[in-house]
Amino acid sequence: MAEEYTTYGNDAERKNFIVHYPSIPEEELAPGAFSHLVAGKEAVVSLLTMKAGAYFPVHQHEAEQIMIVLDGFIEQIIDGKLYPARKGDVLILPSNIPHGGYVREETTVVDVFAPSRADLAEKAAAARERM
Repeated sequence: MAEEYTTYGNDAERKNFIVHYPSIPEEELAPGAFSHLVAGKEAVVSLLTMKAGAYFPVHQHEAEQIMIVLDGFIEQIIDGKLYPARKGDVLILPSNIPHGGYVREETTVVDVFAPSRADLAEKAAAARERM
């Protein structure tokens, strides 16, 4: 039998564990690509909406990246080759692999970075301060 909990955390305690991501101001990560960033101690999550025609230049970072395509179509450049990714696809980008992307239609993704990327964690902290 499952244990039942009846005590709710108060609003101050809730802020330690829960953030309503639409309330987080967006950060422009590339021209036409806007993200709500949420950072924990060990990972960063980017809830990203990209306009058709947006482009992410090829880059690499220490963090492993897992991208979940929620809607749209992006051609992801991975290690010098193109990989089309559509709604329902999950991309697994290992640490330090060169990657980028051409956004072909408005696309929404969730990116998870682990370990945390310092540049995105700093942007996430700044955005939360503006809430």
